Amino acid sequence: MAEVQLKNLEKIYPNAKVKRHRGKNKNSDSEEKSKLLVTDKGVVAVQNFNLTVHDKEFVVFVGPSGCGKSTTLRMIAGLEDITSGELYIDGKLMNNVAPKDRDIAMVFQNYALYPNMSVYENMAFTLKLKKVPEEEIKKKVHEAAETLGITQYLDRKPKALSGGQRQRVAIGRAIVRNPKVFLMDEPLSNLDAKLRNQMRAELIKLRHKVNGTFVYVTHDQTEAMTLGDRIVIMRDGRIQQIGTPQEVFNHPSNLFVAGFIGVPQMNLFKGQLVRDEGTYHLWTSYADVVLAPETSKALSGVGASSAEVTAGVRPEQIQLASSGDIDALHGTIDVSELMGSTVHAHVNISGVDFVLVIPTVDYVRDGAALRDGDDIWFKFEANSVHLFDNQTEKNLI
Repeated sequence: MAEVQLKNLEKIYPNAKVKRHRGKNKNSDSEEKSKLLVTDKGVVAVQNFNLTVHDKEFVVFVGPSGCGKSTTLRMIAGLEDITSGELYIDGKLMNNVAPKDRDIAMVFQNYALYPNMSVYENMAFTLKLKKVPEEEIKKKVHEAAETLGITQYLDRKPKALSGGQRQRVAIGRAIVRNPKVFLMDEPLSNLDAKLRNQMRAELIKLRHKVNGTFVYVTHDQTEAMTLGDRIVIMRDGRIQQIGTPQEVFNHPSNLFVAGFIGVPQMNLFKGQLVRDEGTYHLWTSYADVVLAPETSKALSGVGASSAEVTAGVRPEQIQLASSGDIDALHGTIDVSELMGSTVHAHVNISGVDFVLVIPTVDYVRDGAALRDGDDIWFKFEANSVHLFDNQTEKNLI
């Protein structure tokens, strides 16, 4: 297997026009419009991309449609020319190396199987082109089929398989090649929700069996969080943050990452950060929240001063409270969504909407479940408030 290095990678499409897509972010009610940089050379689809994917690491590119993640993957594969920058695989410069000579295998969104060939023939095809001995081909195909649980389908044609089975075949075709790097471009996006969850679990098992280097593209942040050793969050052709799933969830670098990662998304609201003799308060028109000592210490460490900010609190880090509790916020339940073990409560407080994720067993008062229209009191968990600069949108801490 191999390390993949991307140094100052840039992709420019000459004379191209920016597509102004108005698709909604899956985790946000706000519309995400393309803001790709347009220069006299053309549209900059990817810029200043720097990343090292370590040997046997699983790295996921995630972001909204049109952010440049698939373009970056295609540059690694050699399906897109690199405008500037350098790409190294296993320490070798690959900018001008043909895709077939890069020792990579790519799994596509649409499976790309030959309909007139059996599953066995699809998986064996590239090995036959390389004139690998028939006995070795048979061994590799059967080993991959056993790993993926598709041995019983080897004689079938793709049209006789379900979507999940076809995707297994496409992955098996990549495995038999034993490449240095596996590239996967939204391989689960054509599957239904239940099958997608099942295939995510299968991919987690697979990466430990295959023990390879994976670069995976998705627009689904749940996939990114569950699959990746590290996540690369992209927007408008630029990297927003690189980190482990826990790092980007607990410490988002900016407002975009905070809103993109997490389901339901982080509650964001305007406020005034006030410094008072070494401690910090977050003042809004409906509450004065004293920030936790750890948060105040971190703010003091970066020299934060009083300013208007955007604050964020994750729905999972909001607790129900009683009307008499100190620092409790009072609101009205607009909508309750029963999710099984939890309730997603949409609460209005002075015109600001909050989402709370509350255990179902706790979503009661006086022995009866809370209902839409009821008053509710809640408070933020200690050290749960994120603060972002209104101008730069960067995390203050």
